[in-house]
Amino acid sequence: MINQAIRPPELVPSVYARELLPRVAVSPRFVSLNVRELFSDIPERIYWQGGDLSLVRKATENALANVSMEKIQPDDTVNILCCEHSFIIMEGEPYAEIIRTTRDVVKERTGCENIRLRIGVGVGFHEAEELVEHYRFDEYFDGKTSGVVPLDKGIPIETEIGTLYGVAKAYDADKIIHVHYDDPREVYLHRYIDRGLKPFGMGYARFETRSVFHANFGNRSGNFIPRAIFNSPFVQEKYAFSCIQMSSPAGITGVEADNDARLLNRRLILSALRSYGKVLRLINAIDECIVILDGGKWPWYIHAGGITSGNLFKAPMDFLDLRVGSSENEIGSAFNPAIKAVVVNNAWKQAFWDIELRAPTIMVGKHEPPFFGVKQIVTAEDLEAAIDFAVRISETDKIIVFDGSFGHINLSPSMAEFMLKKAPEIAREVDEELLPMWLKQRGIDPETIPETM
Repeated sequence: MINQAIRPPELVPSVYARELLPRVAVSPRFVSLNVRELFSDIPERIYWQGGDLSLVRKATENALANVSMEKIQPDDTVNILCCEHSFIIMEGEPYAEIIRTTRDVVKERTGCENIRLRIGVGVGFHEAEELVEHYRFDEYFDGKTSGVVPLDKGIPIETEIGTLYGVAKAYDADKIIHVHYDDPREVYLHRYIDRGLKPFGMGYARFETRSVFHANFGNRSGNFIPRAIFNSPFVQEKYAFSCIQMSSPAGITGVEADNDARLLNRRLILSALRSYGKVLRLINAIDECIVILDGGKWPWYIHAGGITSGNLFKAPMDFLDLRVGSSENEIGSAFNPAIKAVVVNNAWKQAFWDIELRAPTIMVGKHEPPFFGVKQIVTAEDLEAAIDFAVRISETDKIIVFDGSFGHINLSPSMAEFMLKKAPEIAREVDEELLPMWLKQRGIDPETIPETM
């Protein structure tokens, strides 16, 4: 069950990245665990990095076959809205293929030619243009592409809770199509309540509106914002349908699409809790560890076994349990005491968000100001020196590597043994106790949700 460390996904070039260093998986001190050997009921994948994208295209076509497109007329303008975070999932190729296929199917079925791409981004003003170039979206969309940045010009949206603000470029079309994804990034914020609608309050929203998740409402009540925006007459008049990339810790499992975003959101939640719940609980069970960051994104958003690093940083609190962590102060101040040190090999340069103040942080290679914007970081000449130092000061050799991986987790042998030992009891706990509770808290009866189409 313990295998040689597996090659992680390639990193998309970015101005936000450090100079690329050799990946951690090449070090002989690391091994890997297949997530389906830890939990055999994790859904099988149809796609993994470097796989056959035609399977993703076919899954998208099948999902869209059940969607009504009568709302889109030949002379309409249509914006396909997507979010940049999904482009770090398995090199971004499956998400890009879903976007391209959606454009092709809409054009074929409706006769509409004026289909544009809008990429919602966070704090990186160059992210969208980098993605457009890397995936050659300008060629596919005839140059009709643009980033949706939270500090761009806003547009007021009247909702049942008052005036909120979207980014004007997201809504500058007659109709919109919402293309999303389901991995458990920032569970500590959205809590898998309205995961399928979250971009309407984050990815396509002005800064003062999207900030409610971080600075205003609590982590559960913040879900009122995307729901209120989505339910507004302004958005509903434009909204055509949603198409969502579905995944498990093993990889891409399929594509779902529906005109009813609320029903689709419930299917997403049910699938995600079943698929990711056990690996999330396993990550939460880690009692001590060193974290190595070796991916191409902000330090909180790098995957290991399909789980993002931020979810380990916020553990051991079970954020799938809606009884805990209801205070925004509690969420904001939470940091996992099991993390004894952080080693930075490859990661983007900014938005480290005070991790270096919570745990000793060692950077491989030279310090690149304003990397993370702080000075509370030491450097090591190379990866092996950084790891040796981290092991010495933390007094543990349990190491987990966040390198963008799905399907497996690269880690140290001692961490592998720990996870193998813990997995059976976690599987029993989730199946018998936690999953029924998580679903009941969200008002979800699995028997009432239609099967995946």
